[in-house]
Amino acid sequence: MKFKKIFALIASVCLTGAIFAGCGADTQKTAENAGGEKKVETSAEGNKALPGGGSNIIYVITPPHSNPFFKVEADTAKAKAEQLGYDVKVVIHDDDVAMQSEMFDAAINDKAAAIICDNASSNATVIPIKRAREAGIPTFLIDREITEKDLAISQIVADNYQGAKGIAEVFVEAMNEEGTYAELLGRESDTNAHIRSAAFHEVIDAYPKMKSVAQQTAHWEQTEAVEIMEGILRSNPDLKGLVCGNDTMAVGALTAIKNAGLSGKVIVIGLDGSDDAAAAIKDGTMLGTALQQAKVISESAVEQADKYLKEGKTGKDEKQLVDCVIITKENVDKLKTFVYTP
Repeated sequence: MKFKKIFALIASVCLTGAIFAGCGADTQKTAENAGGEKKVETSAEGNKALPGGGSNIIYVITPPHSNPFFKVEADTAKAKAEQLGYDVKVVIHDDDVAMQSEMFDAAINDKAAAIICDNASSNATVIPIKRAREAGIPTFLIDREITEKDLAISQIVADNYQGAKGIAEVFVEAMNEEGTYAELLGRESDTNAHIRSAAFHEVIDAYPKMKSVAQQTAHWEQTEAVEIMEGILRSNPDLKGLVCGNDTMAVGALTAIKNAGLSGKVIVIGLDGSDDAAAAIKDGTMLGTALQQAKVISESAVEQADKYLKEGKTGKDEKQLVDCVIITKENVDKLKTFVYTP
């Protein structure tokens, strides 16, 4: 259970007092604004405004679109930027830091006005953002934060801690507070994977009759989740529950569960709010998920980029948390394409 030990350590170091911050960051205070967004106060003031590279191009850089969450991010950012009058280049880094670095260089060479990025690494992304700053190009981060502040103009992410904790509470209730369960983890290099797992365990570990029997990473991927879940079920044929770091892995796990003839017999939760997860919740094979509001996050990033380029400021703190929405069969009909309509 080496991953559990790693995540437990991160939980104790990073989540005491500062939910959103990366390890080593200052303790931060959260407050809600009128739009329902949580703002995290930081000391980002005093930086000279970046003018942009000189062109009218906004670069949108994301992980692969095989994950529908990232496709919605990119499509939403592109549509909003074009609506505001920008030319847009959408590129995919495949969670490869070298590829991402090349994309930042391409944006610099194209004299981009701004960069919208869902980054490949909380640490490695710091260097290309610094290069963009030196070229006068501001970066606006979505979904994933980085480990340093005062580099990106905005870091707008879902409140992964709040979402994971909320759906974990639903999971424990459905499990009747007891039984064996497994966990599929995201990429170890992704801060969100650690935050989500730590929040899951903050809830689940409070119940002594809940027993973890397996914890493996499927790197956010559906195909990998199928293979790993097949192995977990062979070793644990009486498994009662499964917690997944994202919906893509949950959907993959559901395939393995179905192939084993166990559909509806293993309680499964995820996190993202994808249409595939919504369909599984409706048909009863998945208990629930926590919606990350991808469209809200992406549109906010582009709007803040536009305001910053025109006025030299966004009017918001650098780090911003957007609440997740807990989705179960009671409200799943209000979810479509990562948008929740109350």
